[in-house]
Amino acid sequence: MVMQQKIVIKVQMTCDKCRTKAMKIAATSSGVISVGIQGPDKDQLVVTGEGVDSACLTRSLKKKLCYATILTVEEVKPEKPKPPDPPPPPPPCYCVWPPPPPRPMYCGVVCQDQNPSSCPIM
Repeated sequence: MVMQQKIVIKVQMTCDKCRTKAMKIAATSSGVISVGIQGPDKDQLVVTGEGVDSACLTRSLKKKLCYATILTVEEVKPEKPKPPDPPPPPPPCYCVWPPPPPRPMYCGVVCQDQNPSSCPIM
């Protein structure tokens, strides 16, 4: 298995045209995944890839841009996936125990006199 590596090369890049040219050279190399520019003077080319020949890449940059030197070559370790977050705790229960007694229900009783003509007072 080929490991992924990050190569930082200091290149003489005085203008945007030189930076573009350096990035094109690096991007066409075999095994390159990404190319970027960093550094306070934007004179460092950062190349990430698998199986990239750093010496050959530096030689190509020297031929086309005059000055190039390898600063660092380091292995890029894959990021470990974070463990999933634990599920949130259930919301607190605001239950009242024992439950309150049921409210009394009032029913009205209507009485009807079957003989409305009769008067009990008379």
